[in-house]
Amino acid sequence: MIKTIDGAIRVAMADLYYLKRNILTVLITVLVLPLLYFISFAYGLGSTVDETEGVTYIAFVIPGIISLSTLSSCFSTTANKIMLQRRFYSSFDEIILCPVSSISVVLGKSILGIIRGLLCSTVLIVLGLLMTDDFLITPMLLITILLSCLTYCLLGVVAGFLVKGVPTFNLFNSLVILPMTFLCGTVFSVSAMPSFLQVIIAFLPLSHTTNCIRSAALGWEFPWISLVLIIIYGLLFLIVSKYLLDKGRV
Repeated sequence: MIKTIDGAIRVAMADLYYLKRNILTVLITVLVLPLLYFISFAYGLGSTVDETEGVTYIAFVIPGIISLSTLSSCFSTTANKIMLQRRFYSSFDEIILCPVSSISVVLGKSILGIIRGLLCSTVLIVLGLLMTDDFLITPMLLITILLSCLTYCLLGVVAGFLVKGVPTFNLFNSLVILPMTFLCGTVFSVSAMPSFLQVIIAFLPLSHTTNCIRSAALGWEFPWISLVLIIIYGLLFLIVSKYLLDKGRV
């Protein structure tokens, strides 16, 4: 385990140096989309909605935006970085040739995305505390955010290994990421949707991330099954990434 972690840190060093040199740019680019969601829904739509599921709409939507930010920032950071290194700079081959395990490579390429997701979530948590008294910081909130960031970074690794260029990457975004963004209860309750669609949504990982973060932040009964499913999704993405790397499918 120690050797794997050490290898992952070594793989991530170039990304960490990039983050150090461009921390302000990274923060701005990561926060633009979540803050736009925050302004549009918390203020725009929130002014016309009194309550959602027993709490103010602002209290309801902020955990959803945090959940959405873990997906958007972690996935896009990881997938884009790997795709560019593989297809445009051919620098990913150098990483593969290094004497580190495939697990270390996968985890190492996830670290930058995790950090970006945590930075974005921290800012949104502060906004949540300032905007509503219903928002709470709990241990399960922090654990869920960390697990969610890791899971979506691993999904980004899978996408980065599979896509063959910008068109394929955009297709993956359109078919996988975009539907989760709008259908998984981040900014509205899925209870208003048709039953068959609710069943489909229940299989999407962002639904469980949103459920866990919202429950932990608002003091609701915590959905342990959703947390287990997030872990299962993360392990699945890790296994697929390792398989693709070991079989030379990248």
